[in-house]
Parts: sequence; structure tokens; C-alpha cells
Amino acid sequence: MEFIPAKLPFFVRKLFPKYIWNMSSDEKVIYLTFDDGPTPKITNWTLDILNQFNAKATFFCTGDNVQKHPEIFQDIIKKGHVIGNHTFNHPNGLKSPTKAYLENVKQAQEIINFQLLKSELNNQQTKTCNLFRPPYGQITKKQGRELINLGYNIIMWHVLAIDWSARTNKKSSLKNVINNAGNGSIVVFHDSEKASENMMYALPKTLEYFSNKGYTFKSLTI
Repeated sequence: MEFIPAKLPFFVRKLFPKYIWNMSSDEKVIYLTFDDGPTPKITNWTLDILNQFNAKATFFCTGDNVQKHPEIFQDIIKKGHVIGNHTFNHPNGLKSPTKAYLENVKQAQEIINFQLLKSELNNQQTKTCNLFRPPYGQITKKQGRELINLGYNIIMWHVLAIDWSARTNKKSSLKNVINNAGNGSIVVFHDSEKASENMMYALPKTLEYFSNKGYTFKSLTI
């Protein structure tokens, strides 16, 4: 059985210093991120909950889902959140040749860029997408090096909700976040079908818990 720690072990960050695992800890700010969307209903619900707490987040979208659901993608931008690239169709970097992996990222980027341009033409506030998160957190050193050379910031995490796992229930997902997150934490949720039950329980309670402690929630801008 694979063990997945909710909180990043410190030594891992030291092994990969060029990747971004958390942000400055000077302020009471948490950086919520959502992987695998946009997904009908689930992403829409997520946006509504974030709005209730005046929270901004970063959505790491797959190109395939952006292509299928451009209207939801546009809504993410319209509501002031930041976009990241999560590949076109979620390949595992450790099982993918570098050339094929980079092409998968490029395919997603082209779709994302088209939608970002569309939002600019509609006078919606947006930012250039230079953020990348590898699916499963799995990426080779060569793939990472090539992506950094292309101008991407590789965003990993400090805390995982582990909301996608069938071995995690909704209360455990919540505890994974509130017991481990703090100043500058990058927290990973998923706006996907697989994670929806756990995420839709844990997210509003996370927002309420940390808001009551004086935290704000910001998008990643690097």
C-alpha cells in the first residue's frame, strides 16, 4: 500500500530546491490550489464557495478539460483566480519520455493561451500562465529542467488534502489540511469527480477554520 504524507517532508524540498513547495511565511496567507479541472458542477461549486470567503486560488487545469469546458475556464478567470498548466491529459512524468511529456505540456499550453487571449479580448483581468504542476507530483529531473528553461515555475505543495484517495474519508481530508497548513502553505485540493465528495466537505470547513484564525487566501503570482 502506497503511503502518501499529507505534509511535505522537509528533506524532499531540499532535494528539489528549484521547485516551489511553499511561499513566504511572513504573513497569515494560505495558497489554495485545485488540480484536474475544470469539471462541470464541481468547479462551479468551488468558485461559489471561494467567493463566499473572498478567497482567491490557483487552478491547475488539464488542456483536455479546458477544451471540453471553456465556459467554466472563462468563469475561473472572470472571478479573479490564477491559471496553471497541468498537462493535456494527465500523464505520469516518470512513465513518459521527455519529448512526449513536453509535447503534452505544450498542447495544454496552446489551449490555455487561446482561452487567456479570449478573456483579454473580452476585457477580463488575467495573467500569463507560467505555472506548472506535474500530475501525481511525478516528474523527472530532465523534464523539470526543460520546463524551467521554457520559463515555467514548477509548483509542488506543502500540504495535500489527499481528497482523491478512496482510502481517505472526508473528515480525514479536512484534518490533513487544518492540522498541517500554516503561513505560506501551498495546499492541494482537486476539483474532479473522484475527489468531489471529500473536497466538497473539506474545502468550506478549511476556509471557515483559517478565516476565523485571521488567514487570507491568495492566488499564486510568481
